Amino acid sequence: MTETEKRPKDFIRTIIEADLRSGKHSGVVTRFPPEPNGYLHIGHAKSICLNFGVAGEYGGVCHLRFDDTNPTKEDVEFVDSIQEDVRWLGFDWGDKLFYASDYFEKLYDYAVQLIRDGKAYVDSLSADEIRAYRGTLTEPGRNSPYRERSVEESLDLFARMRAGEFADGAHVLRAKIDMASGNINMRDPTIYRIRKAHHHRTGDAWCIYPMYDYTHCISDAEEKITHSLCTLEFEDHRPLYDWVLDELATPCHPQQIEFARLNLSYTVLSKRKLLRLVADKHVTGWDDPRMPTIAGLRRRGVPPAAIRNFCERIGLAKRDSLVDVAMLEHAVREDLNAVAPRYMAVLDPIRVVIENYPDDQVEELDAVNNPEDPSAGSRVVPFSRVLYLERDDFREDPPKKFFRLSPGREVRLRYAYFITCTGVVKNDAGEIVELRCLYDPETRGGDAPDGRKVKSTLHWVSAAHAVEAEARLYDRLFTKEDPDDVPEGGDFTDNLNPASLAVVTAFLEPALAAVAPGTTVQFERLGYFCPDARDWTAERPVFNRTVTLRDSWARIEQKG
Repeated sequence: MTETEKRPKDFIRTIIEADLRSGKHSGVVTRFPPEPNGYLHIGHAKSICLNFGVAGEYGGVCHLRFDDTNPTKEDVEFVDSIQEDVRWLGFDWGDKLFYASDYFEKLYDYAVQLIRDGKAYVDSLSADEIRAYRGTLTEPGRNSPYRERSVEESLDLFARMRAGEFADGAHVLRAKIDMASGNINMRDPTIYRIRKAHHHRTGDAWCIYPMYDYTHCISDAEEKITHSLCTLEFEDHRPLYDWVLDELATPCHPQQIEFARLNLSYTVLSKRKLLRLVADKHVTGWDDPRMPTIAGLRRRGVPPAAIRNFCERIGLAKRDSLVDVAMLEHAVREDLNAVAPRYMAVLDPIRVVIENYPDDQVEELDAVNNPEDPSAGSRVVPFSRVLYLERDDFREDPPKKFFRLSPGREVRLRYAYFITCTGVVKNDAGEIVELRCLYDPETRGGDAPDGRKVKSTLHWVSAAHAVEAEARLYDRLFTKEDPDDVPEGGDFTDNLNPASLAVVTAFLEPALAAVAPGTTVQFERLGYFCPDARDWTAERPVFNRTVTLRDSWARIEQKG
């Protein structure tokens, strides 16, 4: 039995399998149709995994098609980033790369056909007037005074619109459907508008551009898509999708199927809001590691396999719901725990002097690279008389159940020795600046020969060999589970987390200086970190915290 056969079937796969059994389709063709007006985010990843995933499972193909019908908001930068993101997630469209602009001439011809058939007309109302005539959810719309324009006049005006005779907004082409429809999308929707703007592919060849609802279904038909999978906000648009294809009698009529989009706690996935975060400099760019963009997640060190696993785990539904971001963090930890090499680093150092260790001695200790993967081998870590420990690992007056280092207490240093704190050095302000300790040379790399036990094992870095680096400690970008939960007159940016980024100077074991950007590692006991792909230099390594080690979602799953 294949993995596909073992997996419980969601409603989309159930439909696809029924279509294949009945002979409705001999194969599966899907598409991922992003608009090149921004960077992809984790919500898009769900659609990417679904469209490419089901095509692969059933021996079909998935097209990558750019919906480039709005030249005022599109850019080649976004086209390139989208292709990079899809490939990074692990998917390939082969030679099935398309653009809506590939079909501009056909779309125009189809629009002419609708006019000739009496199914479309050129309207000269302003945008505000069209909105006023459209009606409301409880009141029907009113016919435009231009609705009964003759076919000949509409054909003439439409040709002149294409020729550039009119200013933006002077006319639009509307489908002639039903202004009294209970579905507002069917109340004579606009299918072409004038937009005198340079297009990143067609240049200045066009000054009229088709609307998404009109373009999308025809593009699907032209590419012989079998199952057009989209999110729930397009459910009310499906009647228009079908109407256009039925009226044009296209040789292929794809089936539109809607699924619930991804909503993630402590996150905004509105492209408009993400653009504001970038434009208003609340973040450093689309690839800021706090952003839910795929570029941001990649820069933060999130593995593509973790995103794919997360998307599979949350499944498909027909109703919108909120997914706990802790579930994504759990998927990241789960993946990295198995593959990420371990290293030692100290983020908030306190100096430790081992008084009975020789001044000029340096030992090379074996350290395990990944206890979850014996094949990962080991590395050498230098040990010397002066070390850095994490400040939180020491308490001069320890509370109950504090088992780490304190005066008179013995602990184990990872891969090294047992040490006992014998003294504390303070500055004039009474702050602890140094610890004095003794080590037991009989405990190297293991337990004490006499069988005595310690309750804590601490990570450390040799001060003489430490590599100084910048560590960026990222937290959630918003303080509220629903960033849009604001008082009347408020704004989602009011819920930005002022502590979403802390920058500290870290001290690393020497091997970390050679870790290449794009490789996520674990700083033992601290979390997973990734060299920053943008700011890393050999002189000043920069590490981004991918995720902490604490995993609340794993505990929730265990309790469940």
